[in-house]
Amino acid sequence: MTAYRREDWYGEEMVDRVYEGCSFEFVDLTEASVQGSTFTECAFGNVTFNASRHTDSAFIRCTFKRCNLFEAEFTGCKLVGSSFEDCKLRPLRVVGGDWSFVTLTQANLRGAVFQRVRMREVDLTGADLEEAVVTDVDLSGAQVRGAKFGRCDLRGSDLSTLDPTDVELRGAIINAEQAVVLAQAFGLEIR
Repeated sequence: MTAYRREDWYGEEMVDRVYEGCSFEFVDLTEASVQGSTFTECAFGNVTFNASRHTDSAFIRCTFKRCNLFEAEFTGCKLVGSSFEDCKLRPLRVVGGDWSFVTLTQANLRGAVFQRVRMREVDLTGADLEEAVVTDVDLSGAQVRGAKFGRCDLRGSDLSTLDPTDVELRGAIINAEQAVVLAQAFGLEIR
């Protein structure tokens, strides 16, 4: 296993790089540009991703612990099976890509943006998504018990597995089709 410790990669341009089973500890990736790179089963601990840009890259089954992703952006990225623990994730911006099976338990995602992302079976248990934008997102099979979606824009997202009695939805923005799905989840009969 290759270990990168206390590296200064501030503003680094990382194109088409491949890392497998590597560990990154106290690495500064502030304002880094990561494009077409792949990280498989890597561990990130206390890594600074502030204002970094990730495009068409993959972080497969990676762990992120105590990392700072302030103003980080992921466009068309694949993070399948990755987990975030005790990370600073706001304001995070994710457009497109696949974040299925990602663990974001208890994550503070207030004001984060997720647009057109596949997030099947994502674990958002107890996560705070108040005032976030979660539009056109595939949340099928998502675990959302205790999650907060207050004043969150959920338009176009799959809410079919959401139990409105297990989450906070006050002020959330949805469309008419989603209102029907939530009404049915309450056991209401629509005629």
